[in-house]
Parts: sequence; C-alpha cells; structure tokens
Amino acid sequence: MTVKYNNTEWQGKKVILGETEIDEEQPVNLLIGFHGAESTPENMLVQGNKLRLKNTVMVYPEGPVDVGNGLWSWWKDGPRQKESVQEFLTYSSNLVESAHKYFAEKMPEADLRICLWGFSQGGAASLVYTLFHESPPLHKVASICGFLPELPDDAPLQSSPVNILGIFGANDDVVPSFLADHALDEMKAKGHQLTAKETEQRHEVSPENLQELTDFFNPPA
Repeated sequence: MTVKYNNTEWQGKKVILGETEIDEEQPVNLLIGFHGAESTPENMLVQGNKLRLKNTVMVYPEGPVDVGNGLWSWWKDGPRQKESVQEFLTYSSNLVESAHKYFAEKMPEADLRICLWGFSQGGAASLVYTLFHESPPLHKVASICGFLPELPDDAPLQSSPVNILGIFGANDDVVPSFLADHALDEMKAKGHQLTAKETEQRHEVSPENLQELTDFFNPPA
C-alpha cells in the first residue's frame, strides 16, 4: 500500500494528510487519527502507516493544547477539565468539517464515510466526539486504551448508532482496564454498536491491535 503524505494547516494547527490509491466509485473512508496526550501527529502517523487500508484517506491533526517542548494534548487535566473538553469539542467539530470539505472538493463524486480512531487520550477524544457530535454522520470509531474524561454538563446527543471497536489492556498501568471498560459501557448505554476486546497488553498499540484496526476499517471484500 502506497500512501502519499502532505502537511497543511487548519485552525492554525498542523494537519498531516495521507492518501492511498482511491476508487471514487466505491465508498471512501475518511479516517481521522487522534494522537495521545503530550504527543504529536507524527507519532500517530508512525502507527497509522502500519495499517493496510483500502480506499482510505487519512488525517492526522495536532491537538490544540500546548504542553511545551513541541508536544500537544486535546484538553487540559485538572479542575477545568470540563471546560477544556468543551473547547475540544468545538475544535474537533471544525476539524472534522474541514477534513470532510477538503476531500469532498477533491473527490466530489465519492461517498465519504467519516471514521475516527485514537490511542490513549486520542482514543478518549474519539469517544467524546462520538457522544457529542451533530454532523456529519460517523461510520466507524475505534479506541485503543481509551477512557472518558470529565464531560461537559450538556447531556450527550442521542446521535445515530455508530459501530465502535474498543481495545484495552488488563496490564495497562496508565489507563486502568476498569476505566476503559467503563467508557465502553457508557458508549453502549448510549445506543452505539460496540465490540469490546480486553487483551493482556500494556499501554501501547500492538501489532495485533493494528491488524484488528485494519480488519475493522477495511470494507468487506
């Protein structure tokens, strides 16, 4: 699989775009990958480049919260986490709309299906966006070692059910398995179609995870 990458900037933040060979007569996945806390889109790109995806365009954005030393997060921890998560929702809504508009203009005839995935705080970002998003609709969402932060007071929207893959580790010493399990139970309680997998992994993206993501996001043969 050959992927062509280029850098751009949306909302004053770096975004890495990747494209495989596209057949516009078939559905095209628009896959947005959220990096972990205190990280970079390049770190997410390293993992994403190991996926073997068909008919997919990829977006690796930079988080909005500057934590220093060229590293970024999606929201701030601490007493203002609720407000910071709300700011993330505004940021990510604009991001998804920008990504959809960008590729829709490049491929006006394509059926674009928006998908999300993330690791750690990035997995949490994928789940939070899924709970609160309004439009455009989501196709599939995956979380590896994700969780739910303190959420805004506004009740999550009852959006259309989304197919979610949640993977978490029994030996994760950063995001305990009970937190990840609770987050996925919350997604199921909101009516989303959930596949949850507890593994023996630590806080990591394993080769097995990458294969499961490839199988999950690739269209049926």
